[in-house]
Amino acid sequence: MSASEPPGRRHSPGGAATAPRSRPRWRVRLLAVLAILGPGLIAANAGNDAGGILTYASAGAQFGYRTLFLMVVITVALVVVQEMCSRLGVYTGEGLGGLIREQFSARATFVAMVLLLIANAGLTVSEFAGVGAAMQIFGVSPVITVPIAAVFVWALTVLGSYSRAERLFLILTLAFLAYPIASFLGHPNGKEVLSNLVWPHFLASHDFLVLAVALIGTTITPYMQFYDASACVDKHLTPADYPGERLDTVSGSIWSDIISIFIIIATAAAIGGSGPLQSAAQAAEALRPVAGPAAPTLFAIGLLGASLLAASVVPLSTSYAIADAIGTPRSVSTSFRQAPLFYGIFTLQIVVGAAVALAPGNLVALIVNAQVLNGIITPMLLAYVLILANRYSVLGRAKNGPVFKAVATICVAVVGALSFVVLVETIFGVG
Repeated sequence: MSASEPPGRRHSPGGAATAPRSRPRWRVRLLAVLAILGPGLIAANAGNDAGGILTYASAGAQFGYRTLFLMVVITVALVVVQEMCSRLGVYTGEGLGGLIREQFSARATFVAMVLLLIANAGLTVSEFAGVGAAMQIFGVSPVITVPIAAVFVWALTVLGSYSRAERLFLILTLAFLAYPIASFLGHPNGKEVLSNLVWPHFLASHDFLVLAVALIGTTITPYMQFYDASACVDKHLTPADYPGERLDTVSGSIWSDIISIFIIIATAAAIGGSGPLQSAAQAAEALRPVAGPAAPTLFAIGLLGASLLAASVVPLSTSYAIADAIGTPRSVSTSFRQAPLFYGIFTLQIVVGAAVALAPGNLVALIVNAQVLNGIITPMLLAYVLILANRYSVLGRAKNGPVFKAVATICVAVVGALSFVVLVETIFGVG
């Protein structure tokens, strides 16, 4: 496949080639960039869902500012990984599921899809647990809210009306933009924040290592990689559009993690050192400098919106990827009879996710543990992405260069090493 002329592609309607000649060149370039912004930004910010919010808040509550340097390193890795995924989507015109099916054996493809299914199933559980945790703040039991949310999300998606509700859910998540303000109004220790941002202050403990893997799992989640590549394909982006898409991907990743860092800072300033989070209401204390007595309500609204938004998108992305890898119909515009595998996988994840979320126990702990599972699986799937991005047969001249290849390999290796250590410690009961 040629890197310069992928099959089945068309030029973006927002590209410079369609702009009137009378427009200034700078305006043409600006319009071209604005026309394709989206996939990278949306994919990166997907990490700030229920699992992300509560994992970052738990990091601040349990270890104060100590995870800030780790988040800086994770941000670099996120930029590298997302850039490879968007480049694969733009230059090949295919999603990751299809590329894995074409470039790897049937067995390797099966393993990748099973890993993705497990990772996204864990995320789906955390989204419904997020719904339950949010509504607990209003005094409503998860036994009531989680099943209702499951039916609601399933009906919206299968009946084709999810895109309308998506806007409402996105508006609700704007509540989390209060975190940067809370970070300043909470009067954090400026010296400690700066010191922990530029230099590691890690702890040699099992709990710290487990949370580190959870932070990786919720920030560099496999769902984002599959979504980013597929979104670039859906927007019909061509190699000529890639400079703008690369800007979108890099800026989206950085912006997402800036918000994540502010969540850690605000929570550390409010309840740092208090230990693992016990409830969503405890996490809401970080927003008290902004909202006062209304902080729990503001947090609950944001958490509910983020949970409902991802509760559909995450299992839907799994259905797309697996159906794409197998080569069966995969569209929400089709009926259940036309795409039984596509809708069957989606329905199964909704049912299992909601059922597990209703299991007795601490909902916040369940959510964080789901991110740990994600962190253990992530490096395995990143290996597929790295191999694809390194192959000339896939990307041609757009494949990873020597420097980028080295950086990407180090990122995947470090994430894999951390995950392996946590897995071994967990199996043998260390810590």
